[in-house]
Amino acid sequence: MHEMKDTARALVRIGYDGRVHKTFRGHLARERFHHETRVLRYLEARGCTFVPRLLEVEPENLKIITTNCGRRVDHLDPTRQTEIFAELEQFGVRHEDRELRNITYRTTDGRFCVIDFEFATLLDGGNGKPVSLKPSG
Repeated sequence: MHEMKDTARALVRIGYDGRVHKTFRGHLARERFHHETRVLRYLEARGCTFVPRLLEVEPENLKIITTNCGRRVDHLDPTRQTEIFAELEQFGVRHEDRELRNITYRTTDGRFCVIDFEFATLLDGGNGKPVSLKPSG
């Protein structure tokens, strides 16, 4: 496997088969794991095709395995970046970390994609209220 990210919050590796393995760790790891899993399932149910799709969930290891959404983007017009995150909101999710590091480019269809949903907000979390793990302040 190829290591992509190794921080206090997560270890992300890409397998030789292209699948992305993300293990949550550190502060609120269990909550972040469950939240990202919930958000990805929510987006898949709504037909959002420019985010990773969950392939496996390992609660005992706080690990998810997803499809690969392409390569990280080094440069992107700020207006286009804003448009990509706005498009995500049409599916009921606001990404709370709208940085370039959370946008990838999928060459198979020329599509910009969005990754990393552990702090995203579900705009309707079930009882008409948003649900988020976004750190306050």
